Amino acid sequence: MHIPIVDLAMYKNGSVTERKQFVDLLGHSFEHVGFVSVKNHGIPSSLIRNLYDITKQFFSLPNEVKISYEIPHLHGQRGYTSFGKEHAKGSPAPDLKEFFQFGQLPNDTEPYPSNVQVAEIVGFNDCFEEAFSCFEKSGFYLLHAISDYLHLPSDFFTRQIQYGNSILRAIHYPPILSEPESSIRAEQHEDINLITLLVGASAEGLQILSKNNEWLPVVSSPDQIVVNVGDMLQRLTNDLLKSTTHRVINPPRDQWHTSRFSIPFFLHPVSQMSLACLDSCISDHLPKRYEDLTAGQYLDERLKEIGLKK
Repeated sequence: MHIPIVDLAMYKNGSVTERKQFVDLLGHSFEHVGFVSVKNHGIPSSLIRNLYDITKQFFSLPNEVKISYEIPHLHGQRGYTSFGKEHAKGSPAPDLKEFFQFGQLPNDTEPYPSNVQVAEIVGFNDCFEEAFSCFEKSGFYLLHAISDYLHLPSDFFTRQIQYGNSILRAIHYPPILSEPESSIRAEQHEDINLITLLVGASAEGLQILSKNNEWLPVVSSPDQIVVNVGDMLQRLTNDLLKSTTHRVINPPRDQWHTSRFSIPFFLHPVSQMSLACLDSCISDHLPKRYEDLTAGQYLDERLKEIGLKK
């Protein structure tokens, strides 16, 4: 499926007319598809290459080294999470992946835990910190455009994501060594957060579920990032903007010996943000569908559902 393409430069540097065109296309795409491809997204290609190179180096480390970076009390929100720990909501089978998460830096506003420092790879944390900042900035522009589409104050999301609980996740789907009993690389799911920005992937496999209940492969250009709506934004907009179901399938059997790497950025707000449905998104046609929760309460609930928190 060739998902809609938007040009972020139109919003950042365009005329009033171009900005409106961008807002309308982005909002319409999030309403009806849930995914877009973004070009001119502002994340340097050299940084992306370095990020993937460092990610591959990390997952090539011996298991005993990787496990030393797994911090149980952080529930996978920082550092390494070993193979088979996470599963999709409602699925008993673990996903066929391991991952490393880098989060928002500690600050005076939000007492986030420190990021796990990887000693074996030169420049690891510096690269992740730079990438985190670039993703966050691009996500800021996209959510600013969404606030325009929803006729919200221009700073509606700004104050909620400035020190948000966002996560940069490096994922490794290892070679498949035996017939999987009931798992694919990532079972069907919806993301928890506001929006997800996915830069590149080392192999195909990402699919989204269409309105016709068909699984369609997602195709985008290497110079674009794929952005999708998460459950928090869907909840906030009372299902106006769609959190589309997606999955990562296993490769053909003759490619089971290969790895797949993927690096999504999960853009979260601060924990105190209310996810109560916006009044402007509630009507007789679209009655309120969700109870009032904060982002922190919802995240806690979902981490338990996917097996990262007891």
